[in-house]
Amino acid sequence: MTDALDDDLDSLPDAARIEIENSARHLYGLIHQRFIVTTRGLVKMFEKLRHAEFGRCPRVLCHNQAVLPIGLCDVPGYRSVMLYCPRCEDVYAPPSRRHAVIDGAYFGTTFPHLLLQVYPQLMPTKPNDRYVPKIFGFKIHSIAQEQRMQDEIQEEQQKRLEAAAVSPAAAAPDS
Repeated sequence: MTDALDDDLDSLPDAARIEIENSARHLYGLIHQRFIVTTRGLVKMFEKLRHAEFGRCPRVLCHNQAVLPIGLCDVPGYRSVMLYCPRCEDVYAPPSRRHAVIDGAYFGTTFPHLLLQVYPQLMPTKPNDRYVPKIFGFKIHSIAQEQRMQDEIQEEQQKRLEAAAVSPAAAAPDS
């Protein structure tokens, strides 16, 4: 049966064969999306998460938390697969270039959250420690940040005032 199919594919023009192969890849990806949210699929993905096959969170304060693949859109063709960290609950671009060609829809937006609901023991504790910026070992006072924000707001207001002052003068007719 497959020999006859191979002979049929070989006799097709290159463009038609490429289109069939692309359609087959797309169909496989959509089947994958459905499979990983089944009971058997979740068990397999649970094992992959335990072995950190998808990588680890790049955030230092997550302490090498294993990440899960996630799609940011369920519609194929919009975004490539991303990595979701259950500890910091953030999404990261995968470091490997091979992941850039995998469509995020083939994992879907539901998968990591469903896996963590089915296996609540996988849900890590939220990090209590936060990075505290310091200069020469001294914490930066919160007033410094407030002053920077106030300076930025003042600059924006100054620019708006200057733009408003220029606009009426340019619109006034010459007498």
